[in-house]
Amino acid sequence: MDLTLSDEQRLLRESAERFVGQTYNAEHRRKLLNDPLGFSAAIWKQFAELGWLALPIPEAYDGLGGGAVEIGILMEAFGRGLVSEPYLSTVVIGAGLIAESGNETQKQALLPKVADGSLYLAFAHSERAARFDLAEVATTATKAPDGWSLNGRKTAVLDGNAAGQIIVSARMADSSAPGKLCLFLVPADAAGLIKRDFPRLGGGRACNLNLRDVHLPADALLGDGADALPAIEAVVDRAMAALGAEAVGIMQTLLDQTLEYTKIRKQFGQPLSANQVIRHRLADMAMNCDEARSMALRAALMADAEPVVRARAASGAKAKIGKCARFVAEQSVQLHGAMGVTEELDIGSYFKRLLAFDTLFGGSAHHYRRHAALSGKAVHT
Repeated sequence: MDLTLSDEQRLLRESAERFVGQTYNAEHRRKLLNDPLGFSAAIWKQFAELGWLALPIPEAYDGLGGGAVEIGILMEAFGRGLVSEPYLSTVVIGAGLIAESGNETQKQALLPKVADGSLYLAFAHSERAARFDLAEVATTATKAPDGWSLNGRKTAVLDGNAAGQIIVSARMADSSAPGKLCLFLVPADAAGLIKRDFPRLGGGRACNLNLRDVHLPADALLGDGADALPAIEAVVDRAMAALGAEAVGIMQTLLDQTLEYTKIRKQFGQPLSANQVIRHRLADMAMNCDEARSMALRAALMADAEPVVRARAASGAKAKIGKCARFVAEQSVQLHGAMGVTEELDIGSYFKRLLAFDTLFGGSAHHYRRHAALSGKAVHT
């Protein structure tokens, strides 16, 4: 298997790292803390001009037709700058669900808007009792004379406060196929939709949703009403691959900053890095970064594989990267001493983002169990 980046992929990595390095700094992140969106709409427009929003969208819908590896290259650069723009929620998950489940009319109407930066999306799926089980959905959709009526609660909807359209999962309550899981497009200003916004650990915002008799037109149903669980699983697996790449970018930045700090911080007349024990810790951090990068790349390469293979690679990556990320983050804070948790240094911000990574779509323990369960299933060749 040739793992060498193509010329286009190298150019993408270089341009992304250059843009992030020039744009994202501690002052920029502090400004966003008080922004009601949690990100910069102006920078989002720049993403669109650079073609990053169109990257994974099919060419038929004004996209560039890129794959999971290209998304991983971009997300790793985003991790280095702690980018808080809703790329994961809008482009990777939202546009991914529309591409997987939407009918032709919905794709033509929505995907070009994502590509040009005029539409933000969010995916409302998690519920308090689900415990990361994607099939556990209690929200209901009842057929009405003029469309649908949705009732239920959703938790931790990434960037739901900024989304123009929220993709909500619900089970049919009284149709020809009761209990079937479907997806619905809910406008952000729909009557009966109550949002409670809150800041996320490590940057960005999320919200909890309460749907009380939210009435939707008939065409709000995404696609033809087929079971949406396979599409949800596929898109979430790709999202975990993207998150893994972002975590690798964060880990590499922590390693680079910690290595630089141990070279200039002196104790007993010599740099910290002169101590063999410190060198061992730095070597372990570097090894964990490399292991995480390999797992993230494998998850990206398997993103379009047969479902069991794809899911196993995604869960394996999420579990392993979560473990590596915690180690690198903790060692970085320890080697910086008390300064590692102050707001004057970026180390604390990167540490928080890695903690948030471990909770999104399930932590390491959950995905070790999922990987083990999938390992017992036959792979169709």
